[in-house]
Amino acid sequence: MEQRGGRGRLDRTAVLAAAVVILFLASVLLGSYTVTVPDFFTIVGNHLTGGPKIPGASFIVMENKLPRAVVGTLVGIAFGLAGALFQTMLRNPLASPDVIGISSGASAAAVVAIVVFGASGAAVSGAALAGALAVAVLIYAISRGAGRTGRGSAAGNRLVLAGVGTAAALQAVVSFLMTRADIRTAADALVWLNGSLNSANWDRAGILFLALAALVPATGLIAGPLRVLELGDDAAAGLGVRVSTARLALVVTAVSLAAVATAAAGPVSFVAFLAGPIGRRFTRKASLPASAMVGALIVLAADYFAANLAPLLLGGTVLPVGVVTGALGAPFLLWLLVTANRKDA
Repeated sequence: MEQRGGRGRLDRTAVLAAAVVILFLASVLLGSYTVTVPDFFTIVGNHLTGGPKIPGASFIVMENKLPRAVVGTLVGIAFGLAGALFQTMLRNPLASPDVIGISSGASAAAVVAIVVFGASGAAVSGAALAGALAVAVLIYAISRGAGRTGRGSAAGNRLVLAGVGTAAALQAVVSFLMTRADIRTAADALVWLNGSLNSANWDRAGILFLALAALVPATGLIAGPLRVLELGDDAAAGLGVRVSTARLALVVTAVSLAAVATAAAGPVSFVAFLAGPIGRRFTRKASLPASAMVGALIVLAADYFAANLAPLLLGGTVLPVGVVTGALGAPFLLWLLVTANRKDA
């Protein structure tokens, strides 16, 4: 029975992976400019071998659609893994980078770079990465210093509360800077704050791929202690897990995943929050691979809607991907609360 259940979860994760591939291809082949499958393989093959380019189509596919889909997939994977790590480690469905201040730290640092220093491009991404890491260190230090004798659940609650408080303070900083900026600078900052794939390119995709090439194996290595920590700190310590070391490794990995994703595309709202619970409902058990696939699905689907369907519905207005994911997050949070209340009743 256990083997059959494990195979069922594996099959469900494979379904999610297949859905990611299908949606990835749809993002590249369909939309406002459609590309046939033979033309797609011809364009990619000629690009790799230096062959002749198809006028217009080669540029649209290789410089716009394909890097955008690649960055969207990688960003979704990173956010999905980060959210699942935080939620599982802290045993709290609200413990995602959006809620506990990691994204707010990246946003505040990026807005400071844009508004105060006039930065753009890679400089903004670097500032966001530094801000996310700095705020993570601050939150972890506050949660550790607030109480050293509490159990794991108390430590997790302290980290969440410290993150919520820090996020509120940083949001005030962002609001203040936005009121002081001129209209054009504020518009640039607002696009970044909503989360967008408009600036996706091969350089950004390459950096993000290299980061995930290091962080995804690290996530696999700490998956074992993560499962044991779900039993509680006392039980984990009894089973030989060094709780403090394991928790620190999990926090560093999760923060790094959220930070590199935010640096690449901005704080795409609620992807990290949604991916874990949806993946858990689909596979019927907490699953990091399923969370990663769901994260990629959310970003790809939201970006396809924002770039191709929203202009048809809104008179030509192209939405940032974060606006669509943000619209999904609020009703899902309400649904999560309702189902949790029914389960407790």
